[in-house]
Amino acid sequence: MSEYIIVTDSSADLTQELVEELGISVLPLSFTIRGTTLEDHPDKRNMSSKEFYQLLRDGETSTTAAVNMQQYMDLLDPVLSGGKDVLILSFTSGLSNTCQASMMAAAELREKFPERRIEVVDTLCASAGQGLLVWCAGKKRLAGESLDAVRDWCEDNKMKVCHWITVNDLMHLKRGGRISATTAWAGTLLQIKPIIHLDDQGKLDTVDKARGRRAALDYLVNKVADTAFEPREQTVFLSHSDCLEDTEYIAQQLKEKCGVKDVKICDIGPVIGSHTGPGCAVVFFFGQPR
Repeated sequence: MSEYIIVTDSSADLTQELVEELGISVLPLSFTIRGTTLEDHPDKRNMSSKEFYQLLRDGETSTTAAVNMQQYMDLLDPVLSGGKDVLILSFTSGLSNTCQASMMAAAELREKFPERRIEVVDTLCASAGQGLLVWCAGKKRLAGESLDAVRDWCEDNKMKVCHWITVNDLMHLKRGGRISATTAWAGTLLQIKPIIHLDDQGKLDTVDKARGRRAALDYLVNKVADTAFEPREQTVFLSHSDCLEDTEYIAQQLKEKCGVKDVKICDIGPVIGSHTGPGCAVVFFFGQPR
């Protein structure tokens, strides 16, 4: 069996600790803030999450750019030259062209390295939902499972990764053009918090609302209680955009109400955070329906 590595992109929002634990390779995506374009690495070497979200709170805007095929080729060429195969687990095609760029790079590199294998999975997941799928795949690779087995497992299970999201800053959504000014002002006045999930096409869909922040956080906990597969046996991932206290509340409620034993908390990086703004809290788990 040929040796292989797992590659993902930084929209998976995995911590540096988890990246090292898994032995995976992460393609850093980029963001531009205050006129400077920076790469988003898991170790946050270019800008900490705290600094990034403080800049957004201060009124700065951040934009993201599409990844290109060459970035993938530059990352993968030395891996393939070294005799290893590659399994790419990509950011959802429903929100980005990252997966398309990885597929284009894979097609070109297969011609250059016909003896090597490059497999691409469109995870249809985002943030630490993508991270959760990558983490499970990495565990399987470390346990000795083959590239084919891990790829097939990801394809079979990616639609079971539930993403339940609440956003605190409606004005940031207004600035990004995602809701109207009227909706933002009314929602802020009435303390209405949107409940969002990632649908079967890997796209964001607002499905409900809660009155007040605590009610929105409890809504996420209840989704785990109602739809998770055997929550006591799962590792649940949480991510947040500079609202750690709220995320720790979710973690505690998951342990008390659902019996979840293991929770991993990740920062939402600048690539996802450019669109959510500060105060976004998300829970990721395996369940049905998605």
